[in-house]
Amino acid sequence: MTEASTDVQTEALLRTRPVGAPADEEVAVELPVALTVNGISQAVMLATPADLEDFALGFALAEGWISHPGELLDIDTEARANGMELALTVTAAREQGLKLRRRQLAGRTGCGLCGLESLADFASLQPRHVQAGEVTRDALARAMAALARAQVLNARCGGLHGAGWCDADGTLRLAREDIGRHNALDKLIGARARGGVEAQVGTQGGFVVMSSRASHELVHKTAMAGVGLLACVSAPSSLAIQTAQSVGLQLWAFVRENRATRYA
Repeated sequence: MTEASTDVQTEALLRTRPVGAPADEEVAVELPVALTVNGISQAVMLATPADLEDFALGFALAEGWISHPGELLDIDTEARANGMELALTVTAAREQGLKLRRRQLAGRTGCGLCGLESLADFASLQPRHVQAGEVTRDALARAMAALARAQVLNARCGGLHGAGWCDADGTLRLAREDIGRHNALDKLIGARARGGVEAQVGTQGGFVVMSSRASHELVHKTAMAGVGLLACVSAPSSLAIQTAQSVGLQLWAFVRENRATRYA
């Protein structure tokens, strides 16, 4: 069953244009979300403040801060003067590992590898090898159409990306939204893990569908989650294709208007 935001949550994530504007329009909320691990600052992302516990878990898994959900002991969400803070508590072993490979990230709604100090650091960020079963173009089209219907916030204000988890036949099972495409995928990864779906489960059948272009970070995060197929509505980048090929991930793009192209 596809999960949707409640009316209360939806209202909290939208703002109305100032009084006196020619028409009433709603605008998605974007604010800094700081993530700390055992009291140590690790990242600041610009995100839509919905499903933040999903975001925290998904981000931690995708970044390699933890290897499975059981290593994340607690998530404390606190409002700050200029945004939100997600205080993660992890096991002592994971805390020690983070101290050895600490990364400082300055998040954006665009793309990037902020916080890496060298090209060697980038080269070391290789996700595990994945695999996927075959899917039909009809299944991809069905999944993309279902994702569009599931984006309740985007339907009201525009500007938000969606990430969905689908069965092999294109049935949408779970969806998340955010103003940043990579944040939406982190939320989806976290939601799957929080629901008891281990990262390794479903690699032979299920797949991720995205309402965005296919960028390197989406391929990387999908592979880190153990998922073997990513389908996007828009174009891929050269690095996304290269990364997908290197880890065995099926990469589909331009999934729209009765077409779909496989790039890896």
